[in-house]
Amino acid sequence: MKIKDVDFETYNKNYPSSDGYFGKFGGAYIPDELKPAFEEITLAYQTICHSSQFISELRRIRKEFQGRPTPVYHCERLSKYCGGAQIYLKREDLNHSGAHKINHCMGEGLLAKFMGKKKIIAETGAGQHGVALATAAAYFGLECDIYMGAVDIKKQAPNVSRMKLLGARVIEVTDGQQTLKEAVDAAFKAYLNEYKDCIYCIGSVVGPHPFPLMVRDFQSIVGIEARDQFMEMTGLLPDVVCACVGGGSNSMGMFSAFLNDPVEIVGVEPLGRGKNRGDHAASITYGSEGIMHGFNSYMLKNEIGEPDEVYSVASGLDYPSVGPEHAFLHDIGRVKYETVTDDEALEAFYLLSRLEGIIPAIESSHAVAYAMKLAKTKKTGTILVNLSGRGDKDMDYVIEKYGIDWLEKKGIKL
Repeated sequence: MKIKDVDFETYNKNYPSSDGYFGKFGGAYIPDELKPAFEEITLAYQTICHSSQFISELRRIRKEFQGRPTPVYHCERLSKYCGGAQIYLKREDLNHSGAHKINHCMGEGLLAKFMGKKKIIAETGAGQHGVALATAAAYFGLECDIYMGAVDIKKQAPNVSRMKLLGARVIEVTDGQQTLKEAVDAAFKAYLNEYKDCIYCIGSVVGPHPFPLMVRDFQSIVGIEARDQFMEMTGLLPDVVCACVGGGSNSMGMFSAFLNDPVEIVGVEPLGRGKNRGDHAASITYGSEGIMHGFNSYMLKNEIGEPDEVYSVASGLDYPSVGPEHAFLHDIGRVKYETVTDDEALEAFYLLSRLEGIIPAIESSHAVAYAMKLAKTKKTGTILVNLSGRGDKDMDYVIEKYGIDWLEKKGIKL
């Protein structure tokens, strides 16, 4: 399929298909005993997503509890430093709980209440999904189990404390690389035993149908707001829209509003330490088609076709696959996917902090880094970045590992 074969005016109505496919990507590859549970979730979501009561309640929560709308901000000093195109940020870091994850977690929590569930189960990498879901559980009066890799627990200690303070049970996963993939594995196993009384709230646009659809829909508020706000600020559409891509929830939320516009859209993957296997988590750039965690998409594989070891300085990006909608948008040529290294992301992390007074999440820093590189090559124009989260969770780890004076040690002058 090519881009010319897709009608973007009706895109969200037609994709995914009724059985959860974006072209050949997506689906629901799950054990037979879980099929009734996922059919129940699908039916419940299809019922409430058209309910005026549900929509009204979600809007009230977003306004009164989350603090939406989040603003679009012009980075004047960073733009001047780069010396080219003007950089703007969609400030999802200003959401209650510190990231875009609260957008779908409050929706999933509301869905769980509608279904009469008593508990929500989830995985987390960087901890932002875990914090957001623990927040939703506290808000709706639900039990909450969060599965998290042992490596990420050490890297993201502040978020672990937040989850526990909010009443969630944080379950350490010590299998394999002890990061995001293993946390997803453990959460799925737990869900197999508890699905009658709980709902598995996936943290990105990944997993079996209907989760790529649901999470995209809940996150679409990001792009809808950003498009209107940018037009109001400048009178024009941005030339480029970009966001980081791990599983891909923040980016799909941002991109969905611009698919039918004459705007270049770029997803930014983590190149980590370099191009060698095990040194990055750039699933679209270096992966191939494969089934993992119940869906078909691009996947980084080892010699025997299983999910490969991956790495990124950003715990929320070190996942060996990517949401099926991203795979589809890549294949038809509507979205371009680029990569950013650890060092480039760290430079953006420190520079945005120093020049704009905004400490970004390391995940979001990948998108800022790409925007900085692109701005230096363009004399004019505008780049709109989804700043998906704030960096409170990363500060202790970054300062301990890289130091306050990382810019000076690298010879980078302001």
